[in-house]
Parts: sequence; structure tokens; C-alpha cells
Amino acid sequence: MKDKIQLYSYFKLMIGSIIVAVLSGLLAYSLKHLTTFYQEYLFEKVESTNPYFFIIFPSIGITIIYFLRKYAFKNRKNKGIREIYRSLDTRQDHLPAYKIPSHYLNGFLTVIFGGSTGIEVSTVVATATVGNQMSKRGWAPMKFKQELICAGVTAGVAVLFGTVLGGWFFAIEVIARGWKRSVLISCTIAGAVAFVGIHYFDNAPLLTFPVIDWYWYGLPFMLFLAALSAVLAIYFMKLVLTSKQLFARISNNFLRVNSGAITIGCLILFFPALYGDSYHGLQEMLSHVISSGTMMMVPISLLLLIVLKPFVAALTLGAGGDGGVFAPSIVAGAFLGIAVALFFNSIFGLELLVLNFALIGAASTLGAAIHGRWTAIFLICSMAPNAYTLFIPVTLAVWIAYAIAKKISPYNVYTYPDIAK
Repeated sequence: MKDKIQLYSYFKLMIGSIIVAVLSGLLAYSLKHLTTFYQEYLFEKVESTNPYFFIIFPSIGITIIYFLRKYAFKNRKNKGIREIYRSLDTRQDHLPAYKIPSHYLNGFLTVIFGGSTGIEVSTVVATATVGNQMSKRGWAPMKFKQELICAGVTAGVAVLFGTVLGGWFFAIEVIARGWKRSVLISCTIAGAVAFVGIHYFDNAPLLTFPVIDWYWYGLPFMLFLAALSAVLAIYFMKLVLTSKQLFARISNNFLRVNSGAITIGCLILFFPALYGDSYHGLQEMLSHVISSGTMMMVPISLLLLIVLKPFVAALTLGAGGDGGVFAPSIVAGAFLGIAVALFFNSIFGLELLVLNFALIGAASTLGAAIHGRWTAIFLICSMAPNAYTLFIPVTLAVWIAYAIAKKISPYNVYTYPDIAK
């Protein structure tokens, strides 16, 4: 009798995981493509009409978010992935249903108006809420709440980045924070559902440049880049923490929103690559560097972007924008990788492949920032055609960056004790 009850519970878990994966995949797909379309449309419109409008654009987005949060969502705050952890710590504490439209709209509005984050964390919390609500409504025994949350996150991240393994490892490494049989079952089922959607509807990589090959003589420089990436990740984490603390001290809502947003807008005016998630800026930078061949020196603008991308992302989050560290870590790390390759090429006359270093920098910085090693490896190996060619150097670099970052600070941006206050 006990075996039959357990078998029935797992059957309900599998059906629930399929439903959650379908709903979460649709949510992530729509948010991804709507955000990409309107971000590019507004960016091109302002750039061709009057670039000075960039100064006020982030203010428009974050102000709309402020009023939505105050009136539509009754002043209930969004605290990112910390909300998921809090819900998982107890069976009674659930992610309320309003977090689905709240994070969806706030992430969308933040990015399309230039807020320098990304929609990844908005997608993660929204899809986790889908899973939590399915559990709450009896689609699986309450003991499987974590499993359905992880199923939603697996499908959401997989669709967002076009990689099932990236979503699968993120749910297990970062959300579940452990290997549990029932979690593995739900994540695998959700990953299978996401794979079908990706295969038939959304299999284009983020970057268009294919990885050709890599050479062993470049490995020491790649590992040096990993060490720098760890420092960059810690710098970003400290900026986010400091920004949230400073903006929390500003009691005037108008001043809190606009002091950060207008600063962001001014920086975007001078560095358009900082607009939104900045994937377009990374694509343009790679296109320029690859088409022009090896530069004789590292452009000053590239060095500034490495420092400014985390800074502007921290300002966005502190001022009230929605988002997280995925896109800023990936983009800033990629810029760092480009700079390192150009530097060694110009100093030592080497022929290090810039695209390879961009991907390794992105993976190392992301892995160090979120303390998700396998997540970073598989997400970045899906970013460009044939990028799995770099699996060995990417894996080595990510583990080194993770070890250094953990040595410097045992916390990541999701678990830092004061990050969400």
C-alpha cells in the first residue's frame, strides 16, 4: 500500500513538472522576445532621433515600476532569488501569485528603457512562482514544492539561454543547492519539455560568431583571465550591496528613483553599449574587433565598459529596477576577456582568439558571481555556435574563478546576508 501511494505521488510530480515546464517555458519565451524586440526598437529610435533622450529613459522605466509596485502590487517588494530561498526554507511560506506579473512587468520595463541589468532573475522568480503555485494548488504533494519550483526554473532558464543543461544545473546548483532524487526527476522532465520547445522554436545562439578552435599555448593566459574574472565578480557583488544600502537610506522616493536613473542615463549617453542587458553592445564590440583584426592597443572605452557595466547595473538595482547579475556578469566578463586577449596580442605579438577569451571571461565571471560552476559552463558554451569546443578551458577557468571568489568572499550575490535589505 505504501509503495502504491509513493508511486502515485511520483506520478503526480511528473505530470505537475510537465505542466509547470510548459507554462514556465511560455513565460520565458514571451518575456525574452518581447524584451529583445522593444529594447532594440527603443534603442534605435532614440539613437536615430535624439540621443539625449537616453538621459531620461531609465527614469521612465523605473518610475513606472515604482507606481506599479505602489498601486498595483500594494507596496510589496521584490527581493529576487532570496525570495525563493525563503520560500524553500519552510513549507508554509509560499511565493504569492502576484510575483509572476510583478517580476515579468518589472524586468521587461527595466531593460527596454535602458536599465542595465537583464531579465534572467525576473524570469527565475516568475517561473519559480509558477511551480510554487502549482504545488500550493495540489498538483503534487506539498513535500514536492521544491521539485516543482526547480522544474519551473529549469524550463525558464533553459528557454532563456537555449540550453537545457544550463537550466538544469542552475536549478540544482543555485536553487535546490543539492542533489536530491525527486529534484533530479522534476528538473529532467522539465528539461525534456524545454528541449522540445527550444529545438522547434528558439534554437538561435546569443552570439553569431562561431568558435573555430583553441590552442594549448593560450591556456596560461586563459587561467590568468579567470583570476581577474573572480576579482571582477567580487567587485560587482560589493557594488550591488553598497548600492542597495545607500539607496535604502534615501527616504524621498522621487530622489531615490531619479538620482540613480539619471546617472545611468548620462552614462548610457556616452557609452550606448551599457543600454539594457548590453548583449547588443557585446555583439558590436566583437564584430568590430574580429573584423578589424588584432588591435595594437586595448581601447580605453573597453576598459571603461569593464568597470562601468557592474557599476551601472548596481545603480539600476539600487534605484528600484528589477533584474539581477546574469547579464552584467556575462557582458562585463566578456569585455574583460576581449581586453586581456588584445593586451597580450599587442604586448607579446600573440594570436590569441578574441572570441574564445570573451566566452571564457563571461563564464568565469558568471560562475564566480553566482557560485554556480556547471551552470556557467553550460550557459556560456551555448552562447555561440560550436562553443563546446572550449569546454576544457572554460571548465578550468570557471573552477579557478569560483575557488578564488569563494576564498575572497564565501557569499555570492544571492546569499549575502544583507543583499536584499
